[in-house]
Amino acid sequence: MRVTVLHPDLGIGGAERLIVDAALALQTKGHTVKVVTNQFDASHAFTECSQLDITTSFSWVPRQFCGRFKAAWAYLRMCLAAVYVALFMQQDVILCDQISACLPLLRLLTRGKTRLVFYCHFPDLLLTDRATALKSLYRKLIDGVEAWSINYADVICVNSNFTASIVRLTFPRLAARPLTVLYPSLNTAFFDTTNPKRPSKLEREQPGFDHMFVSLNRFEGKKNHQLAIDAFVELGRRLRPSDYARCHLVVAGGYDRKNEENLLVYRQLRDHALDCGLSSKAHFFLQSPSDEEKLWLLRNARAVLYTPSNEHFGIVPVESMYCGTPVIGVDSGGPKESIEQNKTGLLVEANVNSFCDAMLKMIQNEDLRNSMSEEGPRRVNRLFAFDAFADALNKIVQ
Repeated sequence: MRVTVLHPDLGIGGAERLIVDAALALQTKGHTVKVVTNQFDASHAFTECSQLDITTSFSWVPRQFCGRFKAAWAYLRMCLAAVYVALFMQQDVILCDQISACLPLLRLLTRGKTRLVFYCHFPDLLLTDRATALKSLYRKLIDGVEAWSINYADVICVNSNFTASIVRLTFPRLAARPLTVLYPSLNTAFFDTTNPKRPSKLEREQPGFDHMFVSLNRFEGKKNHQLAIDAFVELGRRLRPSDYARCHLVVAGGYDRKNEENLLVYRQLRDHALDCGLSSKAHFFLQSPSDEEKLWLLRNARAVLYTPSNEHFGIVPVESMYCGTPVIGVDSGGPKESIEQNKTGLLVEANVNSFCDAMLKMIQNEDLRNSMSEEGPRRVNRLFAFDAFADALNKIVQ
């Protein structure tokens, strides 16, 4: 079958990881796959993108107007790309995600002959603030379009049972419609065949990283990297100076210089770490580490700190578990489905003391950490393997 994957901005993030994996999975099943996106930069993308046929469409359309109306511009860009896909490309299936506003256009222009699959990572209307009356009015229009348009999909997929419950509460029209839970997958073959590379920023530091904690997520406010920093500071109050000297914190994640939030959050986090008195030899910030560098961090961490609350799914815990590294995550949202409590990680409250308690446990209880390290890969192979994901997605598109 001919499948077109439509995505707004193919950068580095959880949604983008899923879209790349979906395209690769469909290719392995013998389908002809083309990816269409509004924004793509090969230097700021996953390595596997080189294996895909990617077309950039309407990248010249602005992302915003005077710092405002970002959602409206994103909707416009996606709808224009949808028109291009419907009129100038041939496909049996269109898989799109994040922005449902394009679905009615696709339904109209393909005359209902193309199967439309929409992957809902999370309702967009729950991901923004309404700080002013004008913003609230503007979002009412945007939210109305989302609630109306999502129903035009033939199949609606979600990334977790948690997200499914939120979608049903958010969109009453979908109460009677089936939602297909399709967990994001892990391309384990890539992890098995890729050689990890120690980030050059860390090579200069001696001695080695005995107890390295890694907070890995995009530099966005909702990802709450600050919790990892504050917990690491608290760790210093509880350990002897000689023991704390063996501990390090690495804050790493996707960073796009065109993204104002990335710029702001990164600067705020660096300033906060300095204000807390953290030594430059004890903490490090890494912008958009390569896949090889990320793999090194995951394999060598004492534990991965996963700090977002009510995360829709979160692929980082799955990656960490497959690398044999326990995850300390917030006890809410998708991580409650991916992390097995006390078996592959620790689910705790989203506060400094709870995270610090868990970090201490990972340092002091070697037997527990070793058992988690052994169980992590087994759990991933059972629930999140790429082959299982490919089989499930193949059934959906057919």
